Order: sequence, then C-alpha cells, then structure tokens
Amino acid sequence: MINKILIANRGEIAVRIIRACREMGIETVAVYSEADREALHTQLADEAICIGPAASSESYLNMEQIISATITSGADAIHPGFGFLSENEKFVKMCEQCKITFIGPGSEVIGKMGNKSQARNTMVAANVPVIPGSDAPVFNAEEGFLVAQKVGFPVIIKASLGGGGKGMRVAQKQEDFKQAFQTAQKETQMAFGDDSMYIERFVVNPKHIEFQILADSFGNVIHLGERDCSIQRNHQKMIEEAPCTKISEELRQKMGEAAIKAAKAANYVNAGTIEFLLEENQNFYFMEMNTRIQVEHPVTEWVTGIDLIKEQIKIADGKPLSYQQSDIHITGHAIECRINAENPKKNFRPSPGKITEIYLPGGKGVRIDSAIYSGYTVPPYYDSMLAKLIVFAKNRKEAISKMQSALGEIIIEGIDTNVDYQYDIMSHPKYQSGDITIEFIQNLENEEGE
Repeated sequence: MINKILIANRGEIAVRIIRACREMGIETVAVYSEADREALHTQLADEAICIGPAASSESYLNMEQIISATITSGADAIHPGFGFLSENEKFVKMCEQCKITFIGPGSEVIGKMGNKSQARNTMVAANVPVIPGSDAPVFNAEEGFLVAQKVGFPVIIKASLGGGGKGMRVAQKQEDFKQAFQTAQKETQMAFGDDSMYIERFVVNPKHIEFQILADSFGNVIHLGERDCSIQRNHQKMIEEAPCTKISEELRQKMGEAAIKAAKAANYVNAGTIEFLLEENQNFYFMEMNTRIQVEHPVTEWVTGIDLIKEQIKIADGKPLSYQQSDIHITGHAIECRINAENPKKNFRPSPGKITEIYLPGGKGVRIDSAIYSGYTVPPYYDSMLAKLIVFAKNRKEAISKMQSALGEIIIEGIDTNVDYQYDIMSHPKYQSGDITIEFIQNLENEEGE
C-alpha cells in the first residue's frame, strides 16, 4: 500500500498532487532545486529535499538524486507529474529496479509509445487510423527526403523521442526539406540528447483532439471523453476545452473506441492521452500518446467529476478502476487558459522576476491551479507557466463569458503575462463560433502583421 509519495516535479502540478495526496491521507515529499527553495510546493509538502542547483539537468532531471531522495525519505512511490522525467524510460527502469512504485505506466510501455515510429507501428497493427509517415527513425536529411517524397508534401519533421513542440519543423515543398530537417534535428539533439527523427504527412488545418483514458492492471480500459486542444502556438497548447462542440455523438463514440483500442494495443496501465488530428471531412488519425497526466487534465475532471490524480494513485497501488465506461457522463463545458510569464507584444519573450502584487479570481465555476503568491520570484530556468485558469458552465457560450470575466479580474504585477492575449482570443468571433483549428493562432498573427 502506498503511504508516502515523492513528487518529482515543481510548480502547480506539484501543488496539485500534494493536495490530492493530502485528501487521501498520503504523506508527501517535495524535491526542489536551489532556485526553488521558497517555492510553494516545498512549503505544502510534509517534507522537502534539495536535489541540486537551479539547472534542470542538475536537479529535476537528475535521476540519481531523485531516487536517492526517495529512498532516504522512505517514500514508497514517485509521482512524476508532467514534463521533466515523466516520460523517461530510463528513469522508470531505475524505479522498477529499486522497487519504487512509479505512478504511471511501465518502462517498456513508455519506451514503445514514446518512440513515434514504434507507436505508429503499434497503432497500424491494432487497426487504429494513422497519418502516412516513416516506419522507422530517420537519421539524416538524405534518407528523410526519400521518405518525404514517398509520403507526399507538405510533411512535418518531428523528434522521434520527445514532445512539447520541440524539434518540429514543417517542409511545405521539396526545396524546403533539407534546411527544415537539419534545424529540427539540431533542436532535437539539444532538447532530448537524441538525433533520431520521424516524418509524416502534414495534415492541413486540422483540429487537435485528444481522448483521456484510464487503464488498470486488470485489463480494464475506459475513456473520459475528448478535449479540443486546437488553440496552440508553435505546437504548444494555450487553451483547451471539453467537450468539443464540433464533434457528433457518433464520431465521439468512434474516436473513443479507437482510443481504447490504442491503449489496449500498448498494454497500457494508468492515466494517458491518445491524441488525434481531425480533418474537416471528419477523418481522424492517431498522432501520439502521452504516457502521463496532461497539463489540461482539469477540464476533463470538471465535465466528468473524476479526480484523475487520485485515480492515478489508486491504479498504481494495484486497485481496479473506480469506474466503468457506462459511469462516464459528460456534463457542461470547461475551458482552461494557461497563464504564462511572457510578453506577447515582444514575441512572447519570457518574463521572470518578482511578483509584487497578485489577485486571482474565484467564485462558482472558477478554478485556479497555481503555485505563485505575492512576493514570489519567478525563476528564469523553467517553463514560463504561472497558473492554469479553468472555468465550468452549463454550455460553451456561458463558459466563454465566465472565462472572459475571470481573465478580466486577474492582477499580476511585477512581471509580464499573457492574460490580455488570452482575453483577446476569447473575444475573437472565430473562437466564439468554435470554428478553430491548429492554424488559428498563426492565422491571427498573420492578420495582425498585415
């Protein structure tokens, strides 16, 4: 039985996990870098351990230090949150070897689904629709060009191992390919220490739809409906919502069944997300699987009433799912805006620094997931996300109005944020109509540049 969990993360997701553990009567251990000594998660956990200097490579990505902190503290399990080591096969293997429960899937599954080529081949074998692409990792531009010609332009070049929008470039035509490949590969090497690439046909102007799944170690798999994550910039999500109002019930069922089929094909256990691209003609394709909790999980929690973090912990503790598919009912509409320390007017330049004054909204149907407070200094070393603002209402129109109201109340002084930018998106006629695809932000910025 899990009695104590070490959270191998920082920021709002660490706080979110600590709160879930507290409600379950489970002790928590926070880890922190020297730059995060005063961070909120270190103050809320039952104990806190410093694991190294500010640089992620020396702290939050330092596997040996995190394993050592787990053993020293007597924790039974590690919750990785998202980012950092959450999808690192080597780290999960270390946990398995040290008899530490990893709250997520096993190392073999992470290795299979984290490699885009392997994941694609697994889906093909399971008869899940996939985008035409490379069957194996590609290591040089010449080899990649042959694949691209076979697939057909435009193509997207991606890191085989990685995510978060890093190591991605689109080649619209043949003469663009070599430079796009070399740029993406260089970025991949720097971000993930790996230079294997993956190439697939670039689906023009689709929606980005993902299905939340839960799977236990007894073979039970369910889905909790979809999230529309089409509002993104440079392949990084900005706004997510559930459900997608442009999907029919028939299509929702079809995509949900494909998501379950995909999870079963991977022998998946714990919470995960199956991501699809949805074309205007309603054809959909498997894109990738995220083998962890997602940043945007709160919108699913709100429309289903299910606490995904608690379910993760129960599954890792060897318990069967608390729900069957027939228990899942989608009610109302939820929207999440990511509030970042950045300046949209200066090409989204990060804005670290001290928060001198803060007011965050509340009230019925408003949720804030954050780890910031007045006097907190936002460090320059990590992701710029400060908070997630999530709202819930009986329908999408009311949820948008509620989000506009909540965004209008936020006060964060001392640093720049993207609050006004998010408000402008909420007010845009195309967003309000639901006529959104992954090209929305790019088209918006092109309009402003004209």
